[in-house]
Order: sequence, then C-alpha cells, then structure tokens
Amino acid sequence: MGMTITEKILARACGRDEVQAGEFINAGLDLALANDITAPLAIKEFEAAGADRVWDPERVVLVLDHFVPNKDIKSAEQARFVRSFARRQRLDNFYDVGRMGIEHVILPEKGLVVPGDVVIGADSHTCTYGALGAFATGVGSTDLAAGMATGEVWLRVPETIRFNLEGRPGRYVTGKDYILYIIGMIGVDGALYAAMEFAGGAMRELSMDGRFTMCNMAIEAGAKNGIVEPDAVTEEYCRGRARRRPVMLAGDTDAAFARVVDIDVSAIESQVARPHLPSNAVPASELADLKIDQVVIGSCTNGRIEDLRMAAEVMKGRKVSPEVRTIVIPGSQEVYQRAMHEGLIDIFIGAEAAVSTPTCGPCLGGHMGVLAAGERAVSTTNRNFVGRMGHVDSEVYLAGPYVAAATAVAGTISVPEAAR
Repeated sequence: MGMTITEKILARACGRDEVQAGEFINAGLDLALANDITAPLAIKEFEAAGADRVWDPERVVLVLDHFVPNKDIKSAEQARFVRSFARRQRLDNFYDVGRMGIEHVILPEKGLVVPGDVVIGADSHTCTYGALGAFATGVGSTDLAAGMATGEVWLRVPETIRFNLEGRPGRYVTGKDYILYIIGMIGVDGALYAAMEFAGGAMRELSMDGRFTMCNMAIEAGAKNGIVEPDAVTEEYCRGRARRRPVMLAGDTDAAFARVVDIDVSAIESQVARPHLPSNAVPASELADLKIDQVVIGSCTNGRIEDLRMAAEVMKGRKVSPEVRTIVIPGSQEVYQRAMHEGLIDIFIGAEAAVSTPTCGPCLGGHMGVLAAGERAVSTTNRNFVGRMGHVDSEVYLAGPYVAAATAVAGTISVPEAAR
C-alpha cells in the first residue's frame, strides 16, 4: 500500500521507509515556533525541565505579533520576557516590532519553511504551512517546550481526507470561499485529527496565497494539518527565498484515504460564515442588507499581498460607508511595502479606511478593532466564536477580501457587483 504526502513526510522525519495512519512516532523537527502569547509558558516549561540551550538556534523561531505594538503593561512584560530569552539563546530568527509580521505570513515569506518540512508551532494556525507541501501542526506550549529542547515531536500519524476540487471558480470566488464552503459541508469536527489534503485541477490553478488561506483554516474543521502537494506554483514561490533545499514529495497513487470528497468549485458562491462557528457558511447573497459596524481585512488567513489587491480592486475610487469602521492590516512589513509601491495604501486611505502596522490584534479581540456589545463585524480572519473579537454580545461574520471590501463600501453584507 502506498502513502499519502503527509505519511511520506512523517516517514522521512522519523527515518523510516513507511508509516501508517494511527501509528505513534517520534518525528525530527525542521522548525519550532511560538509567539508573544504562547512563548512565555513554553519558555518557563523549557527552563523548568532543566534545559539550558535550544536544540538549534536557527530552527527555533519566536515572533511577537499578537499584542504588538504592545497595547498595555501586561503585553509589554510578555514581550520583554520573550525578547530576553531570544537574546540569551542567540536565536537567529527572533522577530520584534519593525521587522516582524504575523507569524504565519512571515515564515513562508522569509523562506523559513520549505516543502517536506515538519513544523510545530504553539499556535493552532501553524497548519498554514501545509500549503507549501510541509507537515505543519499546532501544539500546546508544553509540547513546544519539549520540541525546543529535543528537536523532536511525538505524535500519531493522522489519516487523510482528500478533497478533490475541480472546475472553474466564479469571478470573485477565492480560496477563502473554498475553505468556508468545505467547513460548512463537513462541520467543525468533520476532519478531527485528520490531514486535509487539497487536490484537483482547481487547486493547481489556485495561487500560493490562496493555498495558504485554505490550509490556515484546516484547524477550523478539527484537522491535524492541511496540505497541498507541491507543484510548479510551489517551486516558483520558493525560488530565491527558501533557506534550505525543498523536498518536493507527492503522495502515491495507491495511497489509502479515509474518504475522498469531490467538489465542483463552479457551484461555489462567495461565502460568509455567520456567528458563531466557521461552519455556519452560506452564500453571501443570503445575508444581503445585513448592517455591519466594522470590517477587518488582514490576519494570518488573508493578510497577504493578493488579499490586499482584491480589497483595493473593490475600494478603488470609492469611499467606505461612514457607518463602517474599516481596518486594513498588512500581514508583514514586506506586504506593507509592496502595497505602498503598488498604490494600494493610497487606495485604502483614499477610501477612508485605517491602515495598521502588522499585528494579529483584532482577530482575537486583542486590540486595533475590539467590538462593543451589539456590534457586527465582517472579517477576513478565521474564527467567529462568541466574544472572539470583543464583547460576548458582538457578532463576527467571516468572509474573503472581496466580500469584506464590498461590505465596507455598501455598509451591509455585499458581493463586489452589489457594491458598485
């Protein structure tokens, strides 16, 4: 019996010819990641275990991105604690204000993750890197501490659910719409501890930014990881940025899947996930005229340059509704700079949107866009749980950049055609 791409990566990482779903293994790590929220606990556990030095200062990455620039004294103390550890350990890849970005945007951007890698991160959306053909998964801070000390992770090999996406998408349908549609179809536990493998003709046509978006939200279906087999699109993305030699693995034709789901993307409309679960996805047209108070465009899900281009395409020459606070957050300094050079920042400011330095801020109700009771937001983020972006009586509607930008202009949930 052949192996899936996830099984092949894990077999290589534990020095075996093959592994099977359900087996427990110790896999060697290529990268271990934490942020300003999760790193302090990992560091404390690392030191409590008696560890003195991280296993490889080039392979442990710390990014300050959730509460930065620091919003209060507590977040400043957290950042200082992480900063001090990074300096003591002489970590090559510590990202602070001014050179940081949202962790799941900057790691691929800087070539720190490459195809074939095994990556753990003390953040659930570490699964983003599966878009490159890597095995990447979120872990708890204590597991991260063990990984930083040993360079290994203990885990169960997940079974794989393959999603074959075929057909041609509609004009404003993106990777965000694909993944919201899939989660709406299978539910928030529909891929529990499974690898969600995205394949098919529509995936081969999808940009790398779109693939990052899809793999980013695999966790919202309960998945262990999301993954796309590397191809020419992957090779082009890695060219000139990969810091290690990519290992371009592909699954075997006789690999065993837990199930295979066939999807015709031409039947998918622009999606919006209603409160309070990402699985509450419906066509945006079903929510037309629902009044919105705030729009957020950014995050580790949709804060890349392609996402900002989509939003700017809709906002160009228009003003956002005076009743909608619109916040645009580039996912990294590189994205911010490219957006400036392409004139996108001028478009956003001209539309009377606010543009922020890179931060996770509003996604988790941290800062830069916290909601009051009774307020509704359309956001390109990944979660819309109760109280996720602020007050427990607020509501978050998840969408892609096209719908978010159209909503900002119209003042109500809209698709681009309706906003014109």
